[in-house]
Amino acid sequence: MYERRLLPPMGALASFAAAARLESFSRAAEEVGLTQSAVSRQVAVLEDWLQLSLFTRNGRRVRLSPEGETYLKAIGPALDSIRSATSAAVSRRPERELNIATLPSFGMRWLAPRLPKLTTSYPDMIVNFAARSVPFNFANEEFDAAIHFGACDWPNASHDLLFHEEAIPVCAPMRLNEHPIERCEDVLNWPLLVQSSRRDAWTKWLNVAGIDGPTPAPSGSFEHFLMLAQAAAAGAGIALIPRFLIENELADGTLACPLPIPLESDDAYYLVLPAMDCHRPQIHDFRSWILGEAQNI
Repeated sequence: MYERRLLPPMGALASFAAAARLESFSRAAEEVGLTQSAVSRQVAVLEDWLQLSLFTRNGRRVRLSPEGETYLKAIGPALDSIRSATSAAVSRRPERELNIATLPSFGMRWLAPRLPKLTTSYPDMIVNFAARSVPFNFANEEFDAAIHFGACDWPNASHDLLFHEEAIPVCAPMRLNEHPIERCEDVLNWPLLVQSSRRDAWTKWLNVAGIDGPTPAPSGSFEHFLMLAQAAAAGAGIALIPRFLIENELADGTLACPLPIPLESDDAYYLVLPAMDCHRPQIHDFRSWILGEAQNI
């Protein structure tokens, strides 16, 4: 049982610690959000409580007395522990809340439209999505899972295959009317647009199409597929884009596919989980849901 007579007021302790560190009542007042006179009174309360003189005064400067130094060394770790515990309590997330890192285009075009189904299946689950384009260390980030494109190469994590992708050539219908593409070779007469991490995509597609020879340098590269799709729709050139990301544009005629020859990737989309967290109930539920959605593609 705590003895209250041995627990000074927290406000007095906070004012004392700030004044001790800053050697100034006025600067301590700015830090703790009080007036200078209020800090001085708080310190006086603590000195009266302890029956000790904690500071020596020299004009506007204050310095810890020997007794003050001894007291600060004793209570400093306790104050740090209180701050840490309070920060953890305030920032603690609800048990059913998840933070998911996702590739930007994947999140916008595949995940976001499916979230109503997730809410229906798990109405008590809160999922926060943030864009990340490259792998990171789960130990240094507050993410519970991530969407990864590539191989099973994320360090210290488990990988669940979602699906492979097929990229198809797309362009603006108006430009296609002006410059028809009837044979695979015809794309070489167009500006070739690429996603910045897949600059060799057109070389691979031309090989699949049976076209030998050097591939012209790209006319433009874009970090995200949706930026690439916008450029193609505006008539900037022809682009290779995963079909599942541009279903809406193909349906409404914003983009056209002149040659339905897909480029199938050996890489794939994965749900990546820190190995130690795979069995948490909320992770299990999210994993079950997203794998079920991926099977319906």
